[in-house]
Amino acid sequence: MYTQGKAFKYADNVDTDVIIPARYLNTPDAKELSLHCMEDIDADFVKRVSKGDVIVAGWNFGCGSSREHAPLVIKTCGTGCVIAKSFARIFYRNAINIGLPILECEQAAAEIGAGDEVKVNFDTGEIKDLTTGKSYQAQPFPQFIQHIITSGGLLNSLKESSNMKESYTKDV
Repeated sequence: MYTQGKAFKYADNVDTDVIIPARYLNTPDAKELSLHCMEDIDADFVKRVSKGDVIVAGWNFGCGSSREHAPLVIKTCGTGCVIAKSFARIFYRNAINIGLPILECEQAAAEIGAGDEVKVNFDTGEIKDLTTGKSYQAQPFPQFIQHIITSGGLLNSLKESSNMKESYTKDV
């Protein structure tokens, strides 16, 4: 499994209120919410982001509140992955729960530039900056977390597992 797209570069401490400002949280519709993703630090983000693009950030990405809306709007915009030097722990868990691939890689986050074409292989953890030709190695997710991400999130993963159990017990 992989993603490929252009990099959007952000600094340290991008908090959840910047990712999706609280003033928009009056709707449960992820598509509508995603129209405001990153607008307080990058007003044109949603106009420029394409399916598979990659957010590259510094330390402590996703700090702030524990709302799941932040990784959800990033995923709903079509962003294929977030690479950061580090993630706030609750953001990290929420991202996995909703099926947004995220990788910690200090060197990649420092060296990949805005607009660079980036390819990420989630199975191996390889991050390749196609613009510069440099490769970086992040720790790939264990198989069970990759399953959560490829299923589209934790709930879908659990439903798939439940359906597999039902199918198995019917066959026995």
